[in-house]
Amino acid sequence: MSHDLAKIAEPNLNAVITLCNEVSPWLRILQVAPDGWDLPSFAPGQYTTLGLYGSTLRCGLAEAESRPPAPGTLIRRAYSIASSPRVRDFLEFYVNLVPGGVFTPRLFNLKIGDRVWLSQRITGAFRFDRVPEDTNVILVANGSGLAPYLSMLTTHLELATQRHVVLVHGVRHSWDLGYRSTLMAMQSLRPHFTYVPVISRPTFEPVPWRGATAHVQDVWMNGALKHACGFVPTPDSTHVFLCGSPDMIESMTELLAREGFEEQARNTPGQVRVERYWPKKTATQRA
Repeated sequence: MSHDLAKIAEPNLNAVITLCNEVSPWLRILQVAPDGWDLPSFAPGQYTTLGLYGSTLRCGLAEAESRPPAPGTLIRRAYSIASSPRVRDFLEFYVNLVPGGVFTPRLFNLKIGDRVWLSQRITGAFRFDRVPEDTNVILVANGSGLAPYLSMLTTHLELATQRHVVLVHGVRHSWDLGYRSTLMAMQSLRPHFTYVPVISRPTFEPVPWRGATAHVQDVWMNGALKHACGFVPTPDSTHVFLCGSPDMIESMTELLAREGFEEQARNTPGQVRVERYWPKKTATQRA
């Protein structure tokens, strides 16, 4: 960023990166703190928007841009919040790098102390608190679709709850399982919480993988998920959340529909809640 452009852009970058942890070269945990203003209240599962100028340098893993944005353009992308609303000092994000994207290659080039634009508006209907209290919940994610579930689990998974909560997280390799140790510890401390990590490429593991393999929809189809749950999910007893890639969501909604589950819509109180991380035909829009 040139000195003159920095003078213009800097006042609009209203937040600061306070933590930047690399899970793998393609995954990062970021904490973003507002600078001079207070975070609004929000519900677990909701999202907000981050922004960077086109002049922000791209990371080393980025692909070349065929049509770079204008330096003074504020690029904005929506991200689910991974931290609990009980944390008031910062918002946490779990971000996947898209090398050919417009936004994430710039975001991955930031370090602690760098500035970013953070929207003061938080919204979204992908909410755990709207599930009936006597209903079991299965949370299904792939990749960075894990983010909203972290906010839900760290807020709503109370010791006294009797409902079963199951988290199924699918990735390619075990090293892509962000928050794995936290979720394993949570499982050991919460008798009604089950964590099911799934990897699709076990051949490349440095040590033999003992958990589930293939994709999250395969785990549902082959009965492994029902075995892990300890109960049989039905539309009468269970709500299902889906978050991540459009292919996974399409496959899972078709499977669930065959078992009588309905996707929730504005006028349809279904048992399936969906958060699509990008439109199927424009995968770099949020990247």
